[in-house]
Amino acid sequence: MRTRTVSDSVVVAAPPDEVYAALADPTRMARWSPENTGAVVADPRRGGTYVGMTFVGTNRRGGARWSTRCVVTAAEPGRRFAFAVRAIGVGRPILPTPIASWEYRFEPVDGGTRVTETWTDDRPWPDALAAAFDKVATRGSLFADFQRRNIARTLASLQRDLGAP
Repeated sequence: MRTRTVSDSVVVAAPPDEVYAALADPTRMARWSPENTGAVVADPRRGGTYVGMTFVGTNRRGGARWSTRCVVTAAEPGRRFAFAVRAIGVGRPILPTPIASWEYRFEPVDGGTRVTETWTDDRPWPDALAAAFDKVATRGSLFADFQRRNIARTLASLQRDLGAP
């Protein structure tokens, strides 16, 4: 049975509202993520992040490039931001299918905010098929192990950017 959820935490030297504002803006994720290269919000005129907001993220892993269509599932300033990846494709996200969910929780602590990033594998695939695909897509890892390393890299970059307490 595959691991479907992994997470990690880090403490940054910024208040929860400030950390939320940074992470809840999908256009800024490329600053910290080892795979994300940018994002375009579907309706930026509305202002701010809101449940139901959609965005297209662009990504790369080695020579592979792809895009995803995502929908915001939680937008609680200073507390929680989450989105679900619901379509994928090369160039444009044209294949509608559940891929993954990402969540960021913000907890005030002495000197700043504990940020917890969680990835959940939403693919409705049999475990054996997922394992075979994962090893090809990541060059040898299962996605849970791969995402655990990506989360650690993202959080370390965020901490470098926002400071450590």
